[in-house]
Amino acid sequence: MRKEIHFVSADDAVKTVKSGDHIHFSSVASAPQILIEALCRRGEAGELKDVRIHHLHTEGPAPYSDPKFNGIFFHQGFFIGANVRSSVQSGYSDYIPVFLSETQKLYRCGALRCDVAMIQVCPPDKHGFVSLGTSVDATLAAIECAKTVIAVVNRNVPRAWGQAMIPMDMIDIFVEDNTPLKEAKFSAPNETETAIGRHCADLIEDGACLQMGIGAIPNAVLAQLGGHKDIGIHTEMFADGVLELVEKGVITGRNKVTDKGKLVSTFLMGSQKVYDFIDDNPMVAMMDVGYTNDPYIISRNPKMTAINSAVQIDLTGQVCADSIGTKFYSGTGGQVDFIYGASLAEDGKAIIAMPSCTKNGISKIAPTIREGAGVVTSRAHVHWVVTEYGAVDLYGKSMEERAKLLIGIAHPDHREELDRAAFERFGPHYHSF
Repeated sequence: MRKEIHFVSADDAVKTVKSGDHIHFSSVASAPQILIEALCRRGEAGELKDVRIHHLHTEGPAPYSDPKFNGIFFHQGFFIGANVRSSVQSGYSDYIPVFLSETQKLYRCGALRCDVAMIQVCPPDKHGFVSLGTSVDATLAAIECAKTVIAVVNRNVPRAWGQAMIPMDMIDIFVEDNTPLKEAKFSAPNETETAIGRHCADLIEDGACLQMGIGAIPNAVLAQLGGHKDIGIHTEMFADGVLELVEKGVITGRNKVTDKGKLVSTFLMGSQKVYDFIDDNPMVAMMDVGYTNDPYIISRNPKMTAINSAVQIDLTGQVCADSIGTKFYSGTGGQVDFIYGASLAEDGKAIIAMPSCTKNGISKIAPTIREGAGVVTSRAHVHWVVTEYGAVDLYGKSMEERAKLLIGIAHPDHREELDRAAFERFGPHYHSF
């Protein structure tokens, strides 16, 4: 039975936070900005110190990561978004490396404390349930483990189904704010991205189940799928690119073994059209990240096809995706979860897709990973690699064979240099291929 809500101001709500507390913010479009602003006002007033802040990527400002809050707030994120990147790289914030599938486990197993969870939800329904909308991910685990849960009730949060639905009695403090959710805008794919999308689309079979992120390359892939049939979605996130394919009847999920007919995701980021699409839509299941990113659940869907990107890949197939040299840039994310899950699936395909060069003309296929950078996906996990120059399958290939294949899809301006490096590394036998 629905209980009456007693709303308090954001400033009153954050008074529950104490020095030394660990706070979780809901992620991406659902970052509770009104609570973040109130928390920072307490910080500016000198009322707090050594407060740890955790979250996945968030859209919008992240004022708690400003150097002026040094000693007051210390951000330790599970992923490094653009709004905290400079703070992390300059040492005022930090990063917790973790597979996206295990971000929820950090809370549930007690490896990471959660004293206060700050979230956004839709208004309650007649049964006393609210929805987490666009952000289930590790937020559900934070709610379960937190000593105090503060929820911003916002009529702009979509009433998403699945594990996004929670009873009101899981929430301790309510704040009202109807600020529209942050939207993400994406530019049209350029010529290079379109070519990558075409090569990826050629690998996607009718009836395949897809995972891909957001941005120009995923949008370029989706734009090439208009002639495909019965595509399914089991992913960590999706954006506007899937909507047209749903409308055209391309995405049906009929061939899925788990969650047949449903689009499964754990968080979302896109335009208002995406938020409107998931609102009260039983076709969409917003689930805990421990479910969406479990490699063994992923592997149950036949023809599971995972498309992820990279900062750099070396000639043996090692993939760097979270750092540029010693500078952390993003995070481990769900790449390994889905690469492994797709590779285990019947007729599955694990794909790393990226431009052959950076915007500055530096080859992203390199003799070795840049010094100080981290390997996110090991050479043993990597299967397909795609650039605008083609697609190659490294699975079952030796080091020398991998080098030959990767050089073949590198930018022509860099192939001679890469070939020379491969010869120096692998010896005279290399040129006998």
